Amino acid sequence: MIKCKIIALGSLKEKYFKDACAEYQKRLTRFCNLEICEIEPVKLPENPSAGEIDAALKKEAEQIIKKIPQNSRVIALCVEGKEKSSEDFASYIEEVLNLGQGICFIIGSSYGLSEEVKRLANLRFSLSIMTFPHKLFRVMLLEQLYRGFMINQGSKYHK
Repeated sequence: MIKCKIIALGSLKEKYFKDACAEYQKRLTRFCNLEICEIEPVKLPENPSAGEIDAALKKEAEQIIKKIPQNSRVIALCVEGKEKSSEDFASYIEEVLNLGQGICFIIGSSYGLSEEVKRLANLRFSLSIMTFPHKLFRVMLLEQLYRGFMINQGSKYHK
């Protein structure tokens, strides 16, 4: 069974986001050992300077890097990342599974991820060129991960 880890900046507070994530986490237990690691984002002033943002991203990167598991494909979720169809994403999961590696997804803060974290990534991935709240994005990632496993299983979930 593949090990999947999601490192996310920020935590879910709203019950409806927690419930949605819990549902997909439950469904994913058939396919992977899933761990979600939440990291508190660095607090910034209301209108931070570019330097303040860079410093915050570097501090967050230190925390993120400590949490990346060994023998994992690292996927940085970022706006400039490559988009994949659900089928292509499923193929990527299957490829990693066949290599005997785990997958570690990294969701940055509202200011994104540091260049250092992006350089560590095996894949820079984008679910969409649209902007979504980070909390909703986590639900979307879990759903796509579940969809990917279901596609690989030949299920009718993906129509």
